[in-house]
Amino acid sequence: MKKLLLICCIILFNFNNNAKAQSPVNVGKMQLNAGVGLSNYGLPLYVGLDYGIHPDITIGGEVSFRSYRENYFGTKYGHTIFGFSVNGNYHFNTLIGIPDNYDFYAGANIGFFTWNSPRNYIGRKSSGLGLGLQIGGRYYFNEKFGINLELGAGNFSNGGKIGVSVRF
Repeated sequence: MKKLLLICCIILFNFNNNAKAQSPVNVGKMQLNAGVGLSNYGLPLYVGLDYGIHPDITIGGEVSFRSYRENYFGTKYGHTIFGFSVNGNYHFNTLIGIPDNYDFYAGANIGFFTWNSPRNYIGRKSSGLGLGLQIGGRYYFNEKFGINLELGAGNFSNGGKIGVSVRF
């Protein structure tokens, strides 16, 4: 997994391409994001949408799902976790003058997750509200399609995410 993250970082921050993309999401336009995450509790799958409200600011929402099995004092339990969150990001492209085919951003999010465990589960897992921060980057291969890498902290979706972004 570390090799995959290293390769993505190299692609996102060191790959030089002359693709002309309008980055980040233009005001009034949307971007679909989807991929997988990193977690101690299963492999999260996520889908989200970003909407441009300012040349350097987007707001968005995300839905995630993960499922995992746990051995708790000799008994195996299956869990599923659904997450729903909203986020806001500031995109640094204009501020630091990076090429149009890159997107570097940071922001905050708030979300709710529902943790579903079997009735006879005696562990301490519960649903709840979470606040967090994220920092990430994208590399666009053309005006519509790119890859993304994001690191987060402070809430249940701690860890990282890797996926694709499609503007429309």
